[in-house]
Formats: sequence, structure tokens, C-alpha cells
Amino acid sequence: MGLMKVFSGSEILALALQQKIEEVGVATVVKNNIQSATLAGFGTSGQAVELFIQETDFAKANPVIEEFRMSI
Repeated sequence: MGLMKVFSGSEILALALQQKIEEVGVATVVKNNIQSATLAGFGTSGQAVELFIQETDFAKANPVIEEFRMSI
């Protein structure tokens, strides 16, 4: 199994969702393209933070993800 993207957006929202997902015991991976672009000398649009989980954890994390999406 591999990683699946569950969110793409602003850093603030990505970190909020990451905290909620980790509270139910699911590990997350954050890919912050904003920081990567800044280090490389490029600019970004500000919507470049992605949140990933293991595919096998999707059933456990999905209710949290859906609740988060409905609240924003």
C-alpha cells in the first residue's frame, strides 16, 4: 500500500486537519511546497501544502476528514 492525498490547500488548514487525524491515531505526512519553493528561490500561490495518509488508514480517517471538510 502507499500514501494517498487527503487534503491540498493552505498551510493553516492542512495543519489543523493533520492534528485532527493524528488525534484518532492515524499517522500523516505533510508535503509543504511553499517551503520547498522558498528554499529553491521560487514563489508559490499559497495553496501548496498537501496532506497524505496511508491507504490502509483511510477508513479510520475518513469520518474526521469529511467532518473537517464540512466545517470549512
